[in-house]
Amino acid sequence: MSSEAGPDTGARPDGALLRLIHQLLVVRTSGKLADHQRGYPRWELANAELRSLLEAGVGGVILLGGSAAELALRCAQLGRWAGQPLLLCADVEEGVGQRFDGATWLVPPLALGRLYGREPERALALAERYGRCTGREARALGLNWVLGPVCDVNNNPANPVINVRAWGEDPATAGALATAFLRGVQAEGVLSCAKHFPGHGDTSSDSHLTLPLLAHSRERLAAIELPPFQQAIAAGVASVMTAHLMLPALDGERPATLSKPVLTGLLRRELGFEGLIVTDALVMDAITGRYGAGEAAVLALEAGADLVLMPADAGAAIGAIAAALQGGRLDREQLEASAERRRRALAGLGAGVPSASRPDPEAAAEPDQALALELVRATLEASPGGKRPPQPGVNLIRLDSALAAPFLPATAPAVAKPEAQGWRTVLVEGRSPSPWSGLSEAPLALERLGPGPVLLQLFVRGNPFRGSANSAEPWPAALRQLAACGRLAGLVVYGSPYLWDQLQPLLPPGIAGVYSPGQMPLAQAEALARLGLGEDGEQNIFTT
Repeated sequence: MSSEAGPDTGARPDGALLRLIHQLLVVRTSGKLADHQRGYPRWELANAELRSLLEAGVGGVILLGGSAAELALRCAQLGRWAGQPLLLCADVEEGVGQRFDGATWLVPPLALGRLYGREPERALALAERYGRCTGREARALGLNWVLGPVCDVNNNPANPVINVRAWGEDPATAGALATAFLRGVQAEGVLSCAKHFPGHGDTSSDSHLTLPLLAHSRERLAAIELPPFQQAIAAGVASVMTAHLMLPALDGERPATLSKPVLTGLLRRELGFEGLIVTDALVMDAITGRYGAGEAAVLALEAGADLVLMPADAGAAIGAIAAALQGGRLDREQLEASAERRRRALAGLGAGVPSASRPDPEAAAEPDQALALELVRATLEASPGGKRPPQPGVNLIRLDSALAAPFLPATAPAVAKPEAQGWRTVLVEGRSPSPWSGLSEAPLALERLGPGPVLLQLFVRGNPFRGSANSAEPWPAALRQLAACGRLAGLVVYGSPYLWDQLQPLLPPGIAGVYSPGQMPLAQAEALARLGLGEDGEQNIFTT
């Protein structure tokens, strides 16, 4: 651990105080068992350091990566090392299979937000089943805390980080669906977490990379950003996660994560939230790049947070908190109250869940594919009419990075199904040769693609660290170019509804188009079947 420990007070904190400090930290590690398997060693602690921190009393671990079966082993291992009840959490906003291979991977929440506009009762029922599936699998595999729902209102299509992670684009939709989801999660005896307070939906920058500014008035925040959190609090959400945002209407000096007016004044006193307040990951550049690991942790606790998630340096955070307590900057009673909230949350896990209904890891190894398929089919959209794409031709797949695309293995339907019918795959991604000509009216360098009709499959969505929610590439112009020269065979957009809404009106009559909010292989198979590139190659747009 780091030697950074804040000012030297000349006296070492006692063992009970150090254990108290440790309880308020949630550190990150891999869901895989061996150190060399870590996907993000910069952020994921090695086993020796992790075990040392757990034995010293660290109160929680956030996990990422590995299979569902390995996650179950890992959670059991962490519990043995800790020797005390632990908060074990993951960002499984799209089902446990989003992060842990083999569990159920569900369509992103905004898919149900679009469905809510057409079939609100069906969308609400599906959102609660979505939460139950997520909570049930999480608990079976050893997790007891789901870091969702996202309660942000994604009313900014250019939002680079929230995007399809939100449940809606207006407060009523976001609040209703997020609340249905958290009811489902907590009915399975697992804690849920409303995030990112007081609202990250209308930002145009990513707090993983920089500190966004939300310059709305207090009245606007009360009308748009806050209602979904108020609904979640009224529904008994167990925890609330802070946002790394500057909100001058609430605090002109510090971001929400480090702001006493936001966390203690607004969330605790005005909104009456009595559960756990957890920071968003302090390792994010919006915070650690400005304050450092130790000072950020102290400021967060000073502001009213109960738990410090992913400090950039756990040792520095512990040392700085100890120094702040000894120097009188932090109040021990306040930290004891935070530890008590953590204890109460752990004590309430599984309450009201009959023991006979508690699944085991082997049961969770069978994902809820029926729900996953129902969600994909319910949220798929297709343009009316359209002919089965001709063949052979070019299967042009756009994605951000082929090296970081768990939805696109070599056997993924987006690749395998067209290839089985004679299409030639061309990937457009960050490391591939550019397909762009630089011309505004004819942006694709068609000679580089080769001859034949072109099937466009575009994987575009907002995600952390991406910096853009919508492709800055000129796909509208490219679609018009392909249509003008008679080479457009069909279109599939996976992920962003905003790109689909842009492109769908540009499809010429007779050219098929399909939109799927999901990007996983199941969604690909269904979208291509709608396009007429299913197992038997039959055209079936709008036949179900």
